[in-house]
Amino acid sequence: MSLHETFGQPLLTFPDAEKSPLSIRAKALVFVDPRSRQLRQELEQLAPRGIPVLIRGETGTGKELLARHIHRESERGGLFVSVNCGAISPTYADAELFGYAAGSYSGSASSRAGWFGSANGGTLYLDEIGDLPLPIQVKLLAALENHEVTRVGAHQPSPVDVRLVAATSIDLAQAVAAGKFHERLFHYLSEGRLELPALRERVGDILSLAEYFLGIYTQRLGLAVPLISEAAQHALERHDWSGNTRELENVIHFALLVSTGDEILPEHLNLPSRPSALELIDHQVAQVVAKGTEAERIALKARLNQLSQTL
Repeated sequence: MSLHETFGQPLLTFPDAEKSPLSIRAKALVFVDPRSRQLRQELEQLAPRGIPVLIRGETGTGKELLARHIHRESERGGLFVSVNCGAISPTYADAELFGYAAGSYSGSASSRAGWFGSANGGTLYLDEIGDLPLPIQVKLLAALENHEVTRVGAHQPSPVDVRLVAATSIDLAQAVAAGKFHERLFHYLSEGRLELPALRERVGDILSLAEYFLGIYTQRLGLAVPLISEAAQHALERHDWSGNTRELENVIHFALLVSTGDEILPEHLNLPSRPSALELIDHQVAQVVAKGTEAERIALKARLNQLSQTL
């Protein structure tokens, strides 16, 4: 029996996945859980409209996957250009984003289009857009509103047709309130918003993603595809996945390497066991004893005395 038959859920993968420079994690997208299916409906309504989109989600949830899917569904003929804003040099941010004319820098005999120019006719994806310096945010908004960019060292602007899809793992509204993010740029991005739930909030996707990672790694390592036992499936669905899809990939990779039979068992997943209710109480008591105020310790002692009388 195949894993697909075991879980009974389809996977959506991008064509020519093995030729893609993306990580394993960024080559599959599943919409199995009800929350994911709702997200897909919202995504497919936004994709053809051409408006900017802001994707919010925790680190490791797959925000770039959604951005690529939006680009694909939009049928824009240009490239999908992905940029990590945290990796942009503050010194050369203008040149990286908007390009530069020949001779603008020492040794630059030719001009460069920059990320904007490369995405002309396509989609520019800015990951963690909150990391952009404020002066660059102002220039970004101007380029988007005016549909033109002026390369560093150029005397005339160049027209561009770029759709912006941005992503963030923080609440940009709070960054605006703190003066760390441009308010007009935030409103520009808010025209189309997508919330990508954490993996623990879309439990229905977990086993399908586990199936995908298992299939990819067995193929790469030349191993037979083991089944995921029912107990292991339950363990996967119960885990809180603070690291989201990235953590799930690592767990499945590890389990495949340490399992010895034709089945992955819970012990192969190396997931921490959930503390019992008594362990949680013990921890809370220890915290109060170690760090609590005198009033908190007196209240705790009184409560423990009450509990002992009922036992």
